Amino acid sequence: MPDVPPAISVTGLVKRYGDHAVVDGLDLEVHPGEVLAFLGRNGAGKTTTTEILEGYRQRDAGEVLVLGEDPATAGAEWRAKLGIVLQESRPLGALTVRETLRLYASYFPHPRPVAEVIGLVGLEEQTDQRAGRLSGGQQRRLDVGVALIGNPELVFLDEPTTGFDPDARRQFWDVISGLRDLGTTVFLTTHYMDEAQVLADRVAVMRDGRIAALGTPAELQALRGDVEITFALPAGTTLTELPTLSKAPTQRAGEVHVETTAPTADLAALCTWAEGRGLELEGLTVERPTLEDVFLAIAGDHAGDAA
Repeated sequence: MPDVPPAISVTGLVKRYGDHAVVDGLDLEVHPGEVLAFLGRNGAGKTTTTEILEGYRQRDAGEVLVLGEDPATAGAEWRAKLGIVLQESRPLGALTVRETLRLYASYFPHPRPVAEVIGLVGLEEQTDQRAGRLSGGQQRRLDVGVALIGNPELVFLDEPTTGFDPDARRQFWDVISGLRDLGTTVFLTTHYMDEAQVLADRVAVMRDGRIAALGTPAELQALRGDVEITFALPAGTTLTELPTLSKAPTQRAGEVHVETTAPTADLAALCTWAEGRGLELEGLTVERPTLEDVFLAIAGDHAGDAA
């Protein structure tokens, strides 16, 4: 079986504004049918990179192929293969959901059936409701419907759940997961680490114009091998009475924290110590670093002026 070419292939991408390289030698491949979360602090270069991939901004150097074509020179046939959900959009308020999708379907040579798209984005009950009267979450569903109506191979989602309440965000995640089931490639930018954790097959973290880390959420979490054991210090005991652990414990607000790369051995030592003294380790938890912890460690604590 021949190798399937990547949906997106970027080599040595550079974009400068004056003397400042916002994107500085970026390399990236996105596999067909995967959801890639593209993360980075403001100023890391992710917005500029995304706009180059979409064909809206010119690059200064490097090679870029999106669905086998250079976005800088690709034509209307190529653009019809893309679906783009912008961070902000304005509904055509006087049109209903059905009318909006019919309008956009007329722009594409081989659109999806309007009823099918309405079902995909979960707007069956709002089919004949005017777009201007939709809730924020329903409007974002319609935005995705507009992006899907052309039957795209690749969808760009730019901060799709910004401003959502927690329930609406999770409902929208089902929509994004449904794109994967359709075999659609999804390029997702988001500031929500839990969103990337749940949705992404792989995560790319950008820093200083380059990809600083790339892998599955679990692979990135494994980059920080430390696990934190937390428990309440039993009454009448002190830190100095605890057994010898791989790292010295600390105490904050009455809780003991042990950051360890040997959680099994340290946890066994603590439980044996407590059991031998007839003590309970109240509030005992064992937690691996979250994707947000890893992101903060990789992306750094600074932000530039350009996106």
